Amino acid sequence: MEASEKQQLPLDDGSVRALDDRLVIERLTVSDERAARVVRERAEAGQSPPRTVADAIEIGARVLDREDAAAEVDYVRAEFERHAAELRERLTRALADGDDRLAERIATTFDGTREGSVQQQIREVLSTALGEQRIALLRQFSAEDGSNPLTDFKGHLVEAIRRSDARQQKDGEENRRRIEALTRELVELKKQQEGDRRVEEAEEAGTRKGRSFEERVHVALERIATARGDCAHHVGDEPGIGGTKKGDTVVEVGAADGPILGRIAFEAKDEQLSKNRAWAELNGAMAERQAEFAVLVVAGEESVPAGREQLAEYEGNKMIVAVDSELPDELGLDLAYRYARLRLMLKREGELTLDAAGVRDAVEEARSALKSAQSIRLALTNAGKSVVKAREGVDELVSSVDGRLEHIESLVAAADAASNELAG
Repeated sequence: MEASEKQQLPLDDGSVRALDDRLVIERLTVSDERAARVVRERAEAGQSPPRTVADAIEIGARVLDREDAAAEVDYVRAEFERHAAELRERLTRALADGDDRLAERIATTFDGTREGSVQQQIREVLSTALGEQRIALLRQFSAEDGSNPLTDFKGHLVEAIRRSDARQQKDGEENRRRIEALTRELVELKKQQEGDRRVEEAEEAGTRKGRSFEERVHVALERIATARGDCAHHVGDEPGIGGTKKGDTVVEVGAADGPILGRIAFEAKDEQLSKNRAWAELNGAMAERQAEFAVLVVAGEESVPAGREQLAEYEGNKMIVAVDSELPDELGLDLAYRYARLRLMLKREGELTLDAAGVRDAVEEARSALKSAQSIRLALTNAGKSVVKAREGVDELVSSVDGRLEHIESLVAAADAASNELAG
């Protein structure tokens, strides 16, 4: 048998004494393995053995005290349940005796078949009250004085209908006025739209001036420049290095493929300038845009400055070309562009050995072919017959111009190749 099943505290009267709130233990031996182990472990942890034994006795005393209190609670609960059972039995008997008497009284009072029952009394009272209420309501709603609650309602209803009719009539008048005003506005708008349409048609059919011509010339130049690896910039609204806006389009030669080899300035005018003013515009364009060559593009041959010819080189860095104001003739622009580009390249390669006479002849042939092409184009505008034949003639002349220009470019290329061989 284990030690815990034996008597844990063998005491004698001389070894344990209870003095007031103290307990004196002398020569006491406790045979319990668990108690001995706890004392040793706490002593190793630094707590004195007497303190551990005192804590164990205090804790055990509290446990024994709670067990005694629990036993008393169980006793009280058992006594309460016994008395509660007796009380329930008495109440059951009393309720059973009173149920019969209560049922009899309820049946007597609430039986609808018996005279004087509650149901019959309530029925009589409700019937009388409802009859009197119906009579009173009929009298009240049929009265013509203020006692009738519908009098104000009928008056308000009539007044509301009257106001609604007046408002509808007023709204109808306003709507008619608005419709008339909108009709007038629509008529004016149609007239304005018709006028705008006619103005647009007139603008499309007639000659556009100022900025529109400048923009159309730039678009044509941009197509020509892109095809040759150059870059065209529309700078007509941007001040140059001198602060003026001379020069509408600047072409940077070779800029699309590498470094800039030079600049050509184009000035577009849809009016005839004097020779002095034309030269001032071209010189100013070259100065503002830092260009080596300048071309004046005018709207039609009638706008060429007096005493000057188109597609003729002046002062080694100027040229004039006439184009259609609505559809800038890219043939003339292309010839002036390519000539200016070749002059710029020749100036850059000043030491090249070039057949100058051959270049002049080719340019003159191109000018002659271009003038013939322009004459035929004018004839196409005015003639109604032989259009196919005339167009074929134009195409042949255009091909001739391209051949002359290619010949000029081949002369420059040959000179460039010869120069490279000599340098090698």
